[in-house]
Amino acid sequence: MNRHTPVLRPRRPYVQGARARAAEATARRIVEAFYRRMLSQWPDEITLDTIAADAGVTVQTVIRRFGDKQGLLAEAAKLLEADVDRRRQTPIGDVRRAVANLAADYEAIGDAVIRWLALEERHPAVRPCLELGRRSHRAWVELVLGPCLPDMPPGARTRAVDALVIATDVYTWKLLRRDMGRSAAATAEGMLLHVRAVLAQFGARSAGTPAPRHGESA
Repeated sequence: MNRHTPVLRPRRPYVQGARARAAEATARRIVEAFYRRMLSQWPDEITLDTIAADAGVTVQTVIRRFGDKQGLLAEAAKLLEADVDRRRQTPIGDVRRAVANLAADYEAIGDAVIRWLALEERHPAVRPCLELGRRSHRAWVELVLGPCLPDMPPGARTRAVDALVIATDVYTWKLLRRDMGRSAAATAEGMLLHVRAVLAQFGARSAGTPAPRHGESA
């Protein structure tokens, strides 16, 4: 090495760490900006220009990090799932509280979900997010309400869970809350009525107590 050769020094770790944290904070601002718009607007109304302005970055930054709206949607879906999980947390088998928490969740996101569902056929890019929502909802029903069902053959249990999914679906909330104009409290009670009817139809012991399994005393 001669005296004119530059000496390459490794970057200081704390500088690299600070830059990585700043990049992650910027990415989170962008996703949160998209998430807020997602809950209040039709998907085709949301533009990258608007998201960039909301997040305080350039459009080029948004594109470089996420590519397009589909990339943003995939990340925003994670925020949505976390919020839904938090609002729906319920002791297993507590039917009344489960339906009350579900109805409160729909008060927060129900209208937005209905808008996205309306565009599913015209905009296939939204389908993965909606499919995730369907799977997550069924899993929630299985976890929280499933223990109230008695033992039964697999086919019968599938029909019972199907009926509980329908009774707690966002379209059921919309029919009561928006189409019929019921209050939030009346909507929750209406959904609870349907859930209890399903449980009774399939032999659940009560609306709030897990049904006994074979070999257990009632």
